[in-house]
Amino acid sequence: MRQYAFRPAEALAEYPEKSQPAPAPQIPEGALVIADQGVFAAGGIVLESDGTFDPVNGQHDPTGQTRTSWMTTPDGRDGWNDIFLCKGYSTYLVDQPRRGDAGQTSTAQEISTVTQDQAWFTQFRLGRWPEFNEGSQFPQDEASIDQFFRQMTPDTSAFDQTVIADALVAAFEKSGPGILVTHSQGGMPGWEIGARSDKVEAVVAIEPGSVPFPASMNPDEITYGYQIPYEEFAALIEKPIIIYMGDYIPAEPSDLNAENFWTMVLAGSRQFAEVAGSMGGDITVVHLPDEGITGNSHFLFQELNNEEIAGHLYAWLTEKGLG
Repeated sequence: MRQYAFRPAEALAEYPEKSQPAPAPQIPEGALVIADQGVFAAGGIVLESDGTFDPVNGQHDPTGQTRTSWMTTPDGRDGWNDIFLCKGYSTYLVDQPRRGDAGQTSTAQEISTVTQDQAWFTQFRLGRWPEFNEGSQFPQDEASIDQFFRQMTPDTSAFDQTVIADALVAAFEKSGPGILVTHSQGGMPGWEIGARSDKVEAVVAIEPGSVPFPASMNPDEITYGYQIPYEEFAALIEKPIIIYMGDYIPAEPSDLNAENFWTMVLAGSRQFAEVAGSMGGDITVVHLPDEGITGNSHFLFQELNNEEIAGHLYAWLTEKGLG
């Protein structure tokens, strides 16, 4: 749903573990020092619809989030933007075209006001409204849930993967080499960006909406995903890639289509890694429960253990020479 890019900054100190005292910072003269920062929503109104929400048959309109979700958490803790700044990375937060700060569009569409928060709650595996999944790492107080729902924003025009890829390739040309981090719907243009831009040094996909396969592959053999030209696939897998998947993804068919969707994404991601690996690619799929990290929904970078997961990613980046 959004892209997030960062690049190592060698001049900055390695992020200290919380159990160790932080060294006294060396602050250049004239530098801006920020004690704390964040972002929140206030005011507005809440629309309600008649009836009772049905998690099995509930529907939602296309929508998503902006870069806000990288800047903070629903309960006001540091988001991955600040966490990776502290780890020594320069970070760039990007709103994809036709959403958020990039919402000015040349192909407008009508924006719906349909209520859909409960559908998102279900689709993103927080639980089945109003109950959270057992052991959930998502902050569950009323104020945090309100802030989370207010992060949702409509698209101002139709999702267009190539338009988004064009914009992010241009952004990498301006920012210089870096690591592309994508999430959800943003994962699909992310594969195209990774293939097209020689400035992308690695791709980190947080629960991508889908995964690519080469057009030369038999479509009937694809578990879940879509096909792209062979040359584009080969260019993509020249970069190290890691895919993160959270918890509450059922191994057996569920009565909830939202849960079955993520089962397919996980299976497709593993097959993508297998196919790419057979072609010399370096693809890692991390299913967090397999790593002993449990309780995470689709928004694992916002949850109570977001620093632990960031540390897991940082270790992988360091292994790849990108730390």
